[in-house]
Amino acid sequence: MAETIDEITIDWKDENGQQLVRQIKKEVLTSGMWSTILFLYQDFDKKAGDWGPKKVRVARYQKRGGKFIPQSKFNISSAKQARQIIENLQHWLPEMDDRGASEDADK
Repeated sequence: MAETIDEITIDWKDENGQQLVRQIKKEVLTSGMWSTILFLYQDFDKKAGDWGPKKVRVARYQKRGGKFIPQSKFNISSAKQARQIIENLQHWLPEMDDRGASEDADK
C-alpha cells in the first residue's frame, strides 16, 4: 500500500512478473484523507499479445493507518462512453454552478 499520493499507481504485474495493467497518466483531483485520482491506462490483451485500447479510471482512496487504501473505482472503457460522460457533465455543470438555488427553492 502507498504511504503517499505520489506512490499510488495502477500498474500491475501478475505472479510471473508480466505487466497486465500499464498506467499512462495520472491526475490527482483531490488529496487528503479521501483522495480522488484520474488514471489513463491500458490492459494487456494476452490473446492478442499487445496492449488494448486506452481507458480511464476514476479511483477513490482513503488514508488509514498512514496508508492509502483503495475504496472504489469506476472505469470508462471507451472513447464513446467518455464522450457521453463529458456531454452530460457539460449540460449539468451550469446547475452545479447555480450553487444549489433550485435545491433551496424546493425546501
